[in-house]
Amino acid sequence: MGRVTDRASSPAASPPPVPAPATPLLAPLLSADGQALLAELRDHDPAQELALATRLRREHPAELVSAALAQARLRQRGVAKFGAEDAYRMYFTPNGIEQATRGSVAAHRAARFRALAPDSRVTDLCCGIGGDAIELARAGLAVTAVDLDPLTCEIALTNVRTLAPEGPPMTVTRADVLEYDTTGADALFIDPARRGGRGRIFDPEAYSPPLSWAVDAVRRAGAGAVKIAPGIPHELIPDDFEAEWISDGGDVKEAVLWHRREGGRGDGQGHWDGQGQGQGHGHGDLEAIVPGTRRATLLPSGATLTGRGLPDPPVRPVGRFLYEPDGAVIRAHLVAEVAEDLDGGLLDETIAYITADEPRPTPFATAYEITDQLPFGLKKLKALLREREVGVLTVKKRGSAVEPEELRRRLKLKGPHASTVFLTRVAGAPTMLIGHPAE
Repeated sequence: MGRVTDRASSPAASPPPVPAPATPLLAPLLSADGQALLAELRDHDPAQELALATRLRREHPAELVSAALAQARLRQRGVAKFGAEDAYRMYFTPNGIEQATRGSVAAHRAARFRALAPDSRVTDLCCGIGGDAIELARAGLAVTAVDLDPLTCEIALTNVRTLAPEGPPMTVTRADVLEYDTTGADALFIDPARRGGRGRIFDPEAYSPPLSWAVDAVRRAGAGAVKIAPGIPHELIPDDFEAEWISDGGDVKEAVLWHRREGGRGDGQGHWDGQGQGQGHGHGDLEAIVPGTRRATLLPSGATLTGRGLPDPPVRPVGRFLYEPDGAVIRAHLVAEVAEDLDGGLLDETIAYITADEPRPTPFATAYEITDQLPFGLKKLKALLREREVGVLTVKKRGSAVEPEELRRRLKLKGPHASTVFLTRVAGAPTMLIGHPAE
């Protein structure tokens, strides 16, 4: 259902591509012997790998055993991102698995692409091992994937062919994305490399390719998205793009810049209705791409919140309930929107904790009922927790230098009950708030 080609020129101007053979490193794993080895190694214990390798090399070529063991290790790592059903059928490289999009996030993005350009071919620049291409194909979108590394290209094609066999025909092109001609592309997805030899790259212009290049490429295409680090300064976000921060299971995974030449539908005005979908334009609408707006999307629920241009929430006294906003909400600077929906305010002008007097349902923050408010002090906290026979303590902190593990060690708690302590500031003062998850 696809092919790998070498090309840097315009797809329309190129001659019919000739399918490339499997790379030497991947082809042995695709053989019957390689597949049998991978099946045998699926649940192997890495701690016993030396003895296992010694045994397997009596029956198989040493290079094949080494390649299969390396792939088996990568597949075990891949389960966290792709789930066991997909990960154990996929192929990875060390860099590829590190930078690949989590499967649930890629599926969400593919759904937005399908709404944005349902009958288009998406050109996936810097495709890596094909994490996004898989979900784009599963969503019924034709994909042209581009990457410079030949092994990575072959892996991307194999992964899509394996996991989305019913998808539209796919083309994988080995090319430098900076030289690849995107003329005629319907929509672009660009996932720049954000890791180098020294680890994460924080300067967007040091991405490969640079953010400014990626933004201009999407503008020229007229529609598409650029994946960026979630910590990007908001002032670097172009005015003609929508910025979306995505969390999965409460952990912020990435941010994406979305663009459509004629703009999205809706004005970004809306509020949470408490039933899992947003109300108003720009809320829960996969098609809505509103330039200049910010969006927070929470997976797996898919709950989406968009900015309403609100001022910072007021600081107010501690109420009965404390709400801890999801990380995507905080990164998107949408705490004010959640506070307004909860009829709440902030504990401190610099801390993203919301306090309110009444419980209200929201997918965008976790609610806790507060029972005690104390000035910061280890002795006071220890005495209170001992009195209540708390043996299990969850420590949350914002605006405090105390390390949770060190605090638990010093408290030496015993007892059958559980509690949560927030180490934070209230109107500038170091404070401890004790409570439990709201029912």
